[in-house]
Amino acid sequence: PSSAERLARGDFVRLVYRLARTRATGVLTVLADLPRPPAEDAPAGSAPRARGSVLVLRRGHLMAADADSATSGRLTAQRLERLAGLDRARFYFDGGVAAYPPGALLRQYNLAAWARAHLEAQFDAARAQAMARELAGIRLSLRPELAPELAWCDETDRRILAAMAVPRRVDEIGTLARTARFRLLAFLYFLRAVGA
Repeated sequence: PSSAERLARGDFVRLVYRLARTRATGVLTVLADLPRPPAEDAPAGSAPRARGSVLVLRRGHLMAADADSATSGRLTAQRLERLAGLDRARFYFDGGVAAYPPGALLRQYNLAAWARAHLEAQFDAARAQAMARELAGIRLSLRPELAPELAWCDETDRRILAAMAVPRRVDEIGTLARTARFRLLAFLYFLRAVGA
């Protein structure tokens, strides 16, 4: 549809996190732009081809496929990883639509937890060093409307979030939160990636 908004690489994770954070209910459709066919095969004035994926959300959770309940969400996670890896896509969200199959309440998949796991899996020692240099001396503050809910956090996360209640430097946050530097930087990497 003409109302579809563009998604660049990395935008999908931020999108699903924000839908989870706002407890959205509805249908998210992601259209992956496919390469155009050769000019001689394409009709004049034709639009780029697209392949769609439909994700049904209820209160910020994805309604997973029935077959996935036996694999502890592995198929759903793989599907989300593929969507996160798209270079160019479009999306639209039809909010308020509660179109999920019977029994779906037993197969809810936490999108916020997936977004965090996906982002922190990308974080390594090289990124930690680069991020530590980049943030040295800078006071960081939290955007409460995008911070993870406390129910999604462990005790270390809660201490970090509490330390970020006022603008502080990374070393100050680490001291107050009593956490290892790498653990702190990985959490900050996630927060920054989702805009929090």
